[in-house]
Amino acid sequence: MKITLKEGIDWVGYVDWTVRDFHGYKTNNGSTYNSYLIRDEKTAVIDAVKAPYVGKLIEHIQALTALENIDYVVCNHAEPDHSGGLPDLMAACPQAELICNAKCKITLEMHYDTTSWKWNIVEDGDSISLGKRTLSFINTPMVHWPESMFTYVPEDKLLFSMDAFGQHYASAFRFDDEESLDVILQEAKTYYANIVMLYGRPVAQTMARAAELDIEMIAPSHGMIWRSHIKEVFEAYQKWVVCKPRPKVVVLYATMWHSTEKMARSILEGAQEYDVEAQLLNVDSTHATRIVTEVLDCAALAIGSPTLNNGIMPSMASVLCYMTGLRPTHKQGFAFGSYGWSKRGGPAEIGIAMEEMKIDMMRAPLRAQYVPTPEILEECRNAGRMLGKYAEQFGRT
Repeated sequence: MKITLKEGIDWVGYVDWTVRDFHGYKTNNGSTYNSYLIRDEKTAVIDAVKAPYVGKLIEHIQALTALENIDYVVCNHAEPDHSGGLPDLMAACPQAELICNAKCKITLEMHYDTTSWKWNIVEDGDSISLGKRTLSFINTPMVHWPESMFTYVPEDKLLFSMDAFGQHYASAFRFDDEESLDVILQEAKTYYANIVMLYGRPVAQTMARAAELDIEMIAPSHGMIWRSHIKEVFEAYQKWVVCKPRPKVVVLYATMWHSTEKMARSILEGAQEYDVEAQLLNVDSTHATRIVTEVLDCAALAIGSPTLNNGIMPSMASVLCYMTGLRPTHKQGFAFGSYGWSKRGGPAEIGIAMEEMKIDMMRAPLRAQYVPTPEILEECRNAGRMLGKYAEQFGRT
């Protein structure tokens, strides 16, 4: 089926319906590897696909033009889900030049045998004419690798945005107005939280540059193409790049003999006395993908674990490792949990991790020995009230 973005510009990528893991990111709705074909006086392919699916990419290209007509292959990002198909694609199009920036060339040479490739190295601001159209290149370092770049077609007001504005989302459709906007924005939020959140500052700088362009369509490397809701996704990104808090509290916990769970539920009860969205998430039943998505825009966060071998529960340690790497910002919160004969571990270890994430600590770790007493549970409610009161203010701003 031919999928046309603009006259002479078509989608030629691959829909991956069954992928469920992307280096730890749970892709419950699959993904797409978007590649695009531009036919003008000269012909260009924008980005390749993951290696196992390059045959489909080549098949889709051949349905529209002969492989010997390909003059350029543009690589906006060297990560293998975009570049894995390049060796076969370049072999199938031996006359084509590989367009990328200098850092991308170095990275590609570390991944593949590129000795037979013809290179066309571009710098930030360079342009290449295809005839009636121009390809303009914008370096976007650390969005989300050092060599990343955008490709912009000013004549069509079309931005090929690489991973920015993308979603891991498989669909029978390609455009944002063919699916529920709420669903697509949620998938974009999940993608941002799990892939890009760490790089908020360079993303914000890239957003500022993109805002200067005249854009009617954004074609990312994953997920739906934006043609009707560009304003909405730009506004969402402006919030996500600063982890803008909402009136939302997340209580995250692991438990062994339900003592820490009782504390977590009491903290939740206290937060629920305020006009906030309060969520209770157990790390043993909630994947880290969802957890960091919920943490992205929460205002207040409580994290709890019992003490196991003078440390925290392994499941909580895994989530904290994942979350610490992504560095959510603009949060306040505290640690809590139970212990037995040793006060080491549990709440203290969580407190250290929260401080490493630059979460503003609202109080010292809240502890219960063995089983929380009614007094401890009331202290938990008071601590939850503190979270709720703090988070509630963001509903009024």
